[in-house]
Amino acid sequence: MSAIAVSVVDDQPNLNIMTPEKPKPRQEMSDTELVQAGYRYALSIARHHHDAEDLVQQAWMKLVRAYGKVEGTPVLFRAVRNLFYDQKRRSKIVQFEPLDSHAERGKLESKGVSMDMELLMSKLRPEESEALYLNVVEGYTASEISSQTGSPRGTILSHIHRARQKLAKALGSEFRDTK
Repeated sequence: MSAIAVSVVDDQPNLNIMTPEKPKPRQEMSDTELVQAGYRYALSIARHHHDAEDLVQQAWMKLVRAYGKVEGTPVLFRAVRNLFYDQKRRSKIVQFEPLDSHAERGKLESKGVSMDMELLMSKLRPEESEALYLNVVEGYTASEISSQTGSPRGTILSHIHRARQKLAKALGSEFRDTK
């Protein structure tokens, strides 16, 4: 049985949202690349670096114990997603943040280069953030996301549409819908 410690190469991974690439098949991905893909996915739904690291490590260990290996990103993503929602259901804790922190971090610049994406993504529900991440960053289609998450394709399309609408509203005219 092998174990992998989750570590992040950068504190803030470089996620280029404008140029999605199809993920490599499992045969071409090393364990390190698979863990990094899992981390980016976990970060898209958990929104905190430490929580994302914990989710990936727990999912990895759970899959290794059960199957002896991790088959690929769909299996890892599903395990991370299930762990995330299990933790959310168990905690049922409302997280409050002081309004002062949002006033300082929430200033958007007019040309969009140095916008606080974390603040913008916090306006989305976890389901919307997850669907948008898988579609835009990972390059999956709505059908592929549907098969990975177990949600109906129409629900995935709704989540993506609502997420794009919320981001467009927050960004105003600077947001361009890239389909």
